[in-house]
Amino acid sequence: MVVDKSKALEKSKGFANEFREFIMRGNVMDLAVGVIIGGAFQSIINSLVNDIIMPVISVLTGGIDFSNWFVSLDGSKYSNLAAAQEAGAATLNYGVFITAVINFLLMALVIFCIVKSLNKVSEKVKKEQEEEAPATKICPHCKSEINIEATKCPCCTSDL
Repeated sequence: MVVDKSKALEKSKGFANEFREFIMRGNVMDLAVGVIIGGAFQSIINSLVNDIIMPVISVLTGGIDFSNWFVSLDGSKYSNLAAAQEAGAATLNYGVFITAVINFLLMALVIFCIVKSLNKVSEKVKKEQEEEAPATKICPHCKSEINIEATKCPCCTSDL
């Protein structure tokens, strides 16, 4: 069986060109930048939740540590999760799950508040820009004030 090398080469160049066009699209680049910034933003949100909000919640709940809430599946009693894991016992770590859910809800709340405030600022800027846009213009021929969207002057009927 003879393989036409020129067709195979054309296909590979076509695939490479297609891939390059795909990568260079604005949407893909925007997505890449968003993922990178999201990763950096995640560390800020994690620090806010773990270093500021969770200690306050810990004080309010009397220092409850959910991470040591577990059920040992071998029936033995252990003082904490680390001791159970050190003994090699299978454990159902529902406290770790509760902590993860609380962290998720706190992160979602923080992100919601940030996005809400950014949207409010964006809305305010947009309103200011809309208010600054003129609603009328001056006819260059008769100098009368006319609607900004007019294409013909109602006073002198000249084309604008």
